[in-house]
Amino acid sequence: MRDFTFKTYRKLLEQILASGYEIQRFDDFLTNPKEKAVVLRHDSDIWPNNDLIMSKVEDSLNVNSTYYFRVPETFNETIISEIKNNGHEIGYHYEELARHNGNYEIAIKSFEEKLNALNSIAEIKTFVRHGRPLSKIESLDMWKKYDYKKYGLIGEPYLDVDYSKVLYLTDNGNKWNSNKTNIRDKVNADHKFDINSTFDLIDNFKKQLLPNHIILNIHPARWNNNYLVWTYRFFLQKTKNIAKILLNMLRNKK
Repeated sequence: MRDFTFKTYRKLLEQILASGYEIQRFDDFLTNPKEKAVVLRHDSDIWPNNDLIMSKVEDSLNVNSTYYFRVPETFNETIISEIKNNGHEIGYHYEELARHNGNYEIAIKSFEEKLNALNSIAEIKTFVRHGRPLSKIESLDMWKKYDYKKYGLIGEPYLDVDYSKVLYLTDNGNKWNSNKTNIRDKVNADHKFDINSTFDLIDNFKKQLLPNHIILNIHPARWNNNYLVWTYRFFLQKTKNIAKILLNMLRNKK
């Protein structure tokens, strides 16, 4: 079985449930974390139809997750509405400060407009920064100047989670231990697990090796059952990974 297909994703979810974890949306985890919980956080960067396909895999197992949409890149009202109506949380995948080259005033106005657009479809309670790895500007810095709670938001995964207590894993780079190719999609934590493939992750769940609270950051655009699309994404990601390694090396030298 190939990795990063929707079939493999279903196997992962089945093992999470079989291992005694409850799967939670991020907003529910913030307000009422279960004793043993996995949060499924989905960053919708491109190809929103993949979000819909992934959500249907989850629907078939009666679990709900959180989908963060970029505006306008993955803003598709029909898809967002369908995902919301099936019980999933909808959030905003923002990048305003980087998008507007560090101009705070323009960035916050843009943030308000795009958040309002999403709020017209679903009540937005949580949001998460899109990394923009090629930009030197960190969009998280917006919240050093502004208070996101004035917009009715209750949390941001990079700001409101204690990762000394919560294991964070991401499929960035089409692998689960992508430190060398990961520029912004990471957190400060001491957890050390040798997890490369989704099959390694499934095995860790099966052997009960993981902590009780876990956030999995999953990018639906990286997953596909179609062999041609999967192959295209595989080699595209290989190229991106090399570029990110070089970029990390250059930034670390400065």
